[in-house]
Amino acid sequence: MAGSDEGAVSFGAVAGVYEAGRPEYPAEAVQWMLEPVSGGAGRRVRVADVGAGTGKLTRVVSAVGGDVVAVDPDAYMLAALRDAVRDVPTFIGTAESLPFQDAEFDAVVLGQAWHWVDPVTGSREIGRVLRDGGVLGLIWNLRDDSDAWARRLDAIMPEGKAQEMLAAGTPPVRAPFGESEERVWHWTRQLTRSEVGDMVRSRSFYITATPEQCAGIDGALDELLDDLGLDSDETIDLPYVTRAYRVVRR
Repeated sequence: MAGSDEGAVSFGAVAGVYEAGRPEYPAEAVQWMLEPVSGGAGRRVRVADVGAGTGKLTRVVSAVGGDVVAVDPDAYMLAALRDAVRDVPTFIGTAESLPFQDAEFDAVVLGQAWHWVDPVTGSREIGRVLRDGGVLGLIWNLRDDSDAWARRLDAIMPEGKAQEMLAAGTPPVRAPFGESEERVWHWTRQLTRSEVGDMVRSRSFYITATPEQCAGIDGALDELLDDLGLDSDETIDLPYVTRAYRVVRR
């Protein structure tokens, strides 16, 4: 994704699973992140999606009126993005080292990625490529453990870096940015048994696990889905909470 951590660059080997398993972002959340730089009628905001992966966030930015480019350190992920999202320029890079000129963008957004970034270096580099008054948008889709089966799923899937960071408070963003604003959206995703499996196997903890560890996770997941009576052609509702943050370049 955005940084050089092993987990951040482990996704390319399973780009297809990532694309199938990860949820989309609510359009209203993406619109809210870009609101401070939204222009008048007919003006498309210039946006860099950093840590773009297979383009889950890229396509929503484009749909809500952004003129978007995609950045990721993994060439395999960018290849999958180009298959899924046509006519979007792609670049190899990270939040800490972006291949762009100064003040080139109105907004930089990161989906499921800021927890991989060094906040001091990343903030400085993103601030460099943003114009004055530009916005940094950070967004995560997280499982909502208010549902009993989601809590059982959480017991199988260890807490990741995103949950650890957000549990500690507002994501750390440094100079040249001001204070963060936050909004939360609650929604539900329908998943088949296969899609639940893809979601689990798209996580960095699974991708970097040993074969024995993967087998244990697969067995626990099958047991859970059997207990729920989820057959291959049925779906189950998984509640999500989307947490979005926006912060303006000073």
